[in-house]
Amino acid sequence: MVIRLSSGIAANPRFQLNPFFNPQKPTSLHAQIVPLRRKNFSKIGDGDAFDAVAYESERLSLDAAAMENMAETARKEIESDQETDPKAWKWIIRKKMWDLMEARNYAMNPRPVHHRIPNFVGAPAAAAKLAELDAFRTANVVKVNPDSPQKQIRFLTLSGEKKLLTPQPRLRTGFFSVLESVFLKPDTIREACTSVGVAKYGRAIGLDEKIKVDLIVIGSVAVNPQTGARLGKGEGFAELEYGMLRYMGAIDDSTPVVTTVHDCQLVDDIPLEKLAIHDVPVDIICTPTRVIFTNTPIPKPQGIYWDKLSPEKLQQIRILRELKRRLEKETGCKLPTGPSEKLPPTADRKSR
Repeated sequence: MVIRLSSGIAANPRFQLNPFFNPQKPTSLHAQIVPLRRKNFSKIGDGDAFDAVAYESERLSLDAAAMENMAETARKEIESDQETDPKAWKWIIRKKMWDLMEARNYAMNPRPVHHRIPNFVGAPAAAAKLAELDAFRTANVVKVNPDSPQKQIRFLTLSGEKKLLTPQPRLRTGFFSVLESVFLKPDTIREACTSVGVAKYGRAIGLDEKIKVDLIVIGSVAVNPQTGARLGKGEGFAELEYGMLRYMGAIDDSTPVVTTVHDCQLVDDIPLEKLAIHDVPVDIICTPTRVIFTNTPIPKPQGIYWDKLSPEKLQQIRILRELKRRLEKETGCKLPTGPSEKLPPTADRKSR
């Protein structure tokens, strides 16, 4: 069953190109960008042990602040004029999906699922479907989002002796972390699939890392099985991560993008003509009951679209600032900046 959550939105496959986008990636990017390493939290000080309680407490506090901010953003967007606000329709669909999952008890902890990639009943079964894909079985490096419903996928990646590439929470403390089962004890693999475990056992990488990602797994709030159009929770980190991996040369148009969702998260009313150029479509959808190959007609993003990136988000994410500074230095041109937005505070971890 495919659910329709909104009405009056007709879809047609037309896409507006970003006038600021330059598809010619600088050839010397790998050589010029210095690795950006986050502090190794597993060694807070000489002889000190990793403080998992403090790390998780801070993460939960920051996540709560982020969700409060997103809730306010959603309220304003939903109440705005849908004819003039390009984001209002996305928030309407998200809210209806979150409400639906809670009302029908399809949601799993952490609850409520509002303003999250929702954890859902049957997430391990959907992960098992994904693990049967040829794209997963043959992959050496799998990039998986850090959300709860994809935890089993992270476990299957590591227990399958593959490299796990996962973003650090909201890119606050750096970029990506790489985890490998060869450096983990069997009894620590499950811990390594959590945010604390990633901080404790992961190796932080920078934009100059030579890595080829074979499969991308992203979370979704809603996804269209006919077109591969998806909606995330509204913060745009999946798009930023995808764009930076494109700049690194770690992925290209042929890299499969997969999402796992509950069957109720399949919708038919995500309008193609209203998608942004940086929205990431999915090639494959895995639910607890089936696998769907979307044959998506939606073009995949080619990099970072700087005119969509607010000054506040740029200020919050160090690796984006470094990338922008180096590209501007290399090209001799100032890159555009997107409109301002209100963001929650981030942690200052320099003291750790």
